Amino acid sequence: MQTETILLIIAAFIIALIVALFQYIHKAKSRKKNTLFFAFLRFLSVFALLLLLINPAFKQKKYYTEKPSLVIAVDNSSSIKHLKEDQAVTELVSQIQQNSDLKNRFNVVYYSFSKELSDSLRFSFNEKQTNISKALDDLDQIYKNSIAPTVLITDGNQTYGKDYQFGSRRYKQSVYPVIVGDTAVVMDTKIQQLNVNRYAYLKNKFPVEVIITYSGEKSITTKFEVKSGKSIVYSQPVSFSESDNSKILNFTLPASRAGVIQYKAHLIPVTGEKNIINNNKTFGVEVIDQKTNILLISDMVHPDLGAIKKSVESNERRSIEIKRPSEVKDLDNYQLIIIYQPNARFRAVYEELSALRKNYFTITGATTDWNFLNRVQKKYSQEITRQTEYYVPRFNSNYGTFLHDDIGFENYPPLIGTFGEIRVNATYDPLLYRTISNIETEEPLLVTLEADGIREAILLGEGMWRWRAQNYLDTKSFENFDTFFGKLIQYLASNKRKSRLNSISESFYYGNAGIKIKAEYFTKNYEFDRRGNLRIVIKNKDTEASQTIPMLLKNNSYEVDLSSLSAGNYDYTVIVVGENMSRSGSFTVLEYNVEQQFLNADVTKLQQVATNTNGASYYLDQKDELVKNLINDQRYQSIQKSKENIVSLIDWKYLLAIVIFLLTLEWFARKYNGLI
Repeated sequence: MQTETILLIIAAFIIALIVALFQYIHKAKSRKKNTLFFAFLRFLSVFALLLLLINPAFKQKKYYTEKPSLVIAVDNSSSIKHLKEDQAVTELVSQIQQNSDLKNRFNVVYYSFSKELSDSLRFSFNEKQTNISKALDDLDQIYKNSIAPTVLITDGNQTYGKDYQFGSRRYKQSVYPVIVGDTAVVMDTKIQQLNVNRYAYLKNKFPVEVIITYSGEKSITTKFEVKSGKSIVYSQPVSFSESDNSKILNFTLPASRAGVIQYKAHLIPVTGEKNIINNNKTFGVEVIDQKTNILLISDMVHPDLGAIKKSVESNERRSIEIKRPSEVKDLDNYQLIIIYQPNARFRAVYEELSALRKNYFTITGATTDWNFLNRVQKKYSQEITRQTEYYVPRFNSNYGTFLHDDIGFENYPPLIGTFGEIRVNATYDPLLYRTISNIETEEPLLVTLEADGIREAILLGEGMWRWRAQNYLDTKSFENFDTFFGKLIQYLASNKRKSRLNSISESFYYGNAGIKIKAEYFTKNYEFDRRGNLRIVIKNKDTEASQTIPMLLKNNSYEVDLSSLSAGNYDYTVIVVGENMSRSGSFTVLEYNVEQQFLNADVTKLQQVATNTNGASYYLDQKDELVKNLINDQRYQSIQKSKENIVSLIDWKYLLAIVIFLLTLEWFARKYNGLI
């Protein structure tokens, strides 16, 4: 208790004593025997009241011991089962859980990982992807301010993500890989990688690149084939030796018919191979007979033009040309026109757009001639201020014209646009709103309009290239931004009438990837309806088996995850329960399990991870050595910590009750003695 508090308590004691003596001793008219009793009651009540006001407190220090954490991260992918080590891994984890020495020394925390990190130990060993790098990154965030050595139980085979061997250098904890799987090198031929575009155009040829590898000591010769159905469309003999152990094959295949065409790449196994699953790889190509041609018209050079071109052409089904207004000749050759920062030189362009009734996308910015733009069309107008402003995007979760996801717009750099009020004189649907100086407004930044069968979008700011760059910084790819921009382009390039129910799916999926089908359902006013009861009927064309699955509401769409489907051809129908409304489609699941391509544990990478993090690597049969070294490692010591709390001397509730009790007792005593 502090000295100031003690002095206040003494002062309260003296004041209470003075008040009691003054009222019942000094001012008393007669010296009755109860005078001292009344003075004592008054002293107690005043003293308690003053204590209530002072609220004296003292510091209470508690000591406790904090043990270091021990992270046990277990690979839950299907490659563990494929290597026939699932039972051994389960037994190892069980033995660690029962080890009392580890429990006494560490706070043991268990995780499993495959595509994502999970705090569950319910092993299935059937996950189709492994991302060790992401698991380490997530653990690094969780334990960035603590001591947490990590036991990584895995075969080291990663199917996608950053190379964890080099990424582990940034990991702040020591990693102790427990290597799962056979480490002996055996003879094996393998289709290491197959690269092919997802789309091709009818009557053209599309390129295919195949990387084939060999591990072994003998010289061998085998054959590589590509089949479509039962027909062999390409074959080539390949030879390997201990030194010449990889081949890159480049060839083209004809796109002879429209639709999804399945191919099977097959490397004929040699005698003695243990794993022949990795000698096969199924791939597909969607052959289309039409390409979406887009024209971008700009009178200036700007980084946005390059970003738009890259984003549009990220989809093989689209092409884009960039021209100046004076170079434009025939707009009817294009499905969509993008107008970038128009001025008076665009007059002929707008006149032809109106005559042809073409859909178009207008992007404005700091150099847009709004005097011209306000005159040439009547759908919207901008207040003329000749000043610019920075506009941060804010996603409209109620946008309902077509299906969209928030890709993190609020963290994106601002666009530069004209300062002033924007008036939209037609029915519009805002996709993005403006945030100005951290003030959220209802003014639109990106809107879509549809009137008289003509679709238009307006982006009221320049600097879109920064959004695409920010997306790469956030996710290490341009995919999210390109998907966002692609959906906008797809909507504007299509003249299909709006429907109350739409389904969205790919034409084919690879068996190792997620299979998700989405649907959007609108009211009669074309507002997104969250009350819908949607179901999807999946029918396997090959087996005629069907199943009905409810679709779950997620953001502004209904979604179903069909990743458990086996390879095959499927039809689906999305229905709205209670309404005579449905949408149908079809897709193909191609057979491929990347987790079954591995024959051995990746010992080299796991040992390098241990070296990078000042840890050590072990094998499954070295459990006792691992436990002993962890317990004896002096870097992992328990730390005694203290916690100081400020505790009230007497709870104010009890003090208040005491004051009320004393004053009540005094009142009744005075009443009884005729002093009131």
